[in-house]
Amino acid sequence: MARRPALAALLAIAAWAGASAPAAAHPHVFVTARAEIIYAPDGAVRALKHIWSFDEAYSAYITQGLDKNGDGKLTSDELAELAKINVESLPEVGFFTTAKANGKPQEFGTPTGAGLAFENKILTLTYTLPLKVPAHASRSFGIEIGDPTYFVAFEIVDAPDAVIARDAPKGCIVRVARPPKLDPAIQQKLAQEDITATPDTSGLQVTTRALVACP
Repeated sequence: MARRPALAALLAIAAWAGASAPAAAHPHVFVTARAEIIYAPDGAVRALKHIWSFDEAYSAYITQGLDKNGDGKLTSDELAELAKINVESLPEVGFFTTAKANGKPQEFGTPTGAGLAFENKILTLTYTLPLKVPAHASRSFGIEIGDPTYFVAFEIVDAPDAVIARDAPKGCIVRVARPPKLDPAIQQKLAQEDITATPDTSGLQVTTRALVACP
């Protein structure tokens, strides 16, 4: 069976197409996200856990033909190959994630625990992204989630548990800074440009930032 297009693969296709033709006047994939910053018993940050729910249209497209037994339901086993393909492709786009410990950029290791679930017409990808080296972030640990090119529009859920610090040392708090809502004209501009090429002139934030501050 042919491999289905992964999220990161679609991003690469869009980047190529954008060089030769106008892009559509909106992002091509919408993701509603949650995240966990996972601490080890010694107080070091050891991993991030991502929970990404894709929009209904993308969910329908990417799961075509995966109901192998024709029962009208998609099981974790039927979605296992797609989960593997998506996670294997994400290093090409930096996992749509950056992380800093006490202001120092961190590198990621190999993702684990990848899985997909399809419920109420929405496909959700969950995976754990370990830091290559656990980070002893005595003062702060920050993450940024999103696609600066705006081909994939990430939105962190508006809820108290949108970004949590699991097993963090006592007294640590999480602050989340979401990008402002964009009007249609700005959405069109971002969809037609790679704003990473001109970050100083765009002046626009399309990623969500979260910071864990500890005493």
